[in-house]
Amino acid sequence: MFENNPICKLLNIKYPIFQGGMAWIGTAELASAVSNAGGLGLIGAGHMPPDILKQEIQKCKERTDKPFGVNIMLMSPFVKEVMQLMLDEKVPVVTTGAGNPGEYLPALKEIGTKVIPVVASVALARRLAKGGVDAVIAEGCESGGHIGEIGTMPLVPQVVDAVDVPVIAAGGFADSRGMAAAFALGAHAIQMGSRFVVSKECIAHPNYKDLVLKAKDRSTVVTGRTLGHPVRVIANKLTKQFFEMEAAGASTEELEKLGTGKLHLATHKGDVENGSVMIGQISGMLEDIKSVQEIIDDIVNGLPNAVAELQKNYL
Repeated sequence: MFENNPICKLLNIKYPIFQGGMAWIGTAELASAVSNAGGLGLIGAGHMPPDILKQEIQKCKERTDKPFGVNIMLMSPFVKEVMQLMLDEKVPVVTTGAGNPGEYLPALKEIGTKVIPVVASVALARRLAKGGVDAVIAEGCESGGHIGEIGTMPLVPQVVDAVDVPVIAAGGFADSRGMAAAFALGAHAIQMGSRFVVSKECIAHPNYKDLVLKAKDRSTVVTGRTLGHPVRVIANKLTKQFFEMEAAGASTEELEKLGTGKLHLATHKGDVENGSVMIGQISGMLEDIKSVQEIIDDIVNGLPNAVAELQKNYL
C-alpha cells in the first residue's frame, strides 16, 4: 500500500507511522515493538544520561532488526555526549526537539543517519529544511508534553507548502480517520504518542494508563506558558497547584522546582495526582489497551475504508 510513500522509502519502513519519542516511557520495549510492527519506533532520550541511553539502544538492537530512532531534546545537559553516542552506535534515525540540530548534521549525515526535527512553526521548518534535514515533523499543540502554539490542522499544510522535504504530521492522531486527514493535508506520515502510551508494550505505570483511558475531551490543560515552555497534561492536583502559584506571582525558579521529577513520579511511581501525566487531547477517544501490532494493523487496515467513506459521501 505504501510502496511509493516518500517516508517509507527514505527510512526503509513498511508503514508511514512514527511513535512519538516520549521521555521515560519511550523505551526499547516500545520502540522495538513499533519497528517490528512496521512503523518507526523511537527511544525518548529526554535528559537520559548517555550510559543509560546506550543500554536502551543496545536493548532495542537486540529486539529488532528493523530501523528505529532516538528522539533527542537539544536542551538536554548531555546533548553533546548523546550525539556522539548516535555516531558510535550508528543509530539509523535521529529526531530532535527544542532547538536546531544544525551543528550535528554533517557528522550524522556522514554515517547515513536520517535527521528529522520536530517543528512547531513554518519559519523553523523552512530554516531547518534549508539546513539539510531529511524531513520534518510538524507537531500541533494538540500533542501531549511540550508543545507549540499552532494547531495541527493549520500547521501541517503550511509546513507542507513551505518545504521541499517530506512532512510527518503529529498532534491528534490515533486512528485511520486521522491518517487519512493527515494525507489530505499533504503530510507523508503520522506520528502518534498518546495512542502508544496505552499499548501493552509501553512501560508506563498502570495508574498512568488508567487515567488516560478515563480522559475526556477536555481533561487536558496546558501549564508552563509563563515559563515559555508550555506542556499539555491531564488536570490534577499538580496542575491546580501550578496554576495557583502562577496566579500568585511565583518565580520561574519556584515553578520549575515544582515540576522537577514529576513526570517520572507519574510514569514509574504511579502517582497521577501529584505527578505530571503528559498526554495529548486525543486521549479523550482512547478506550482500550492493545498491542502495538494491533494498533498499527487497525490503522493501516482501516485506511481504505476511511478513504472510501470520503469518496462515497463527499466526492
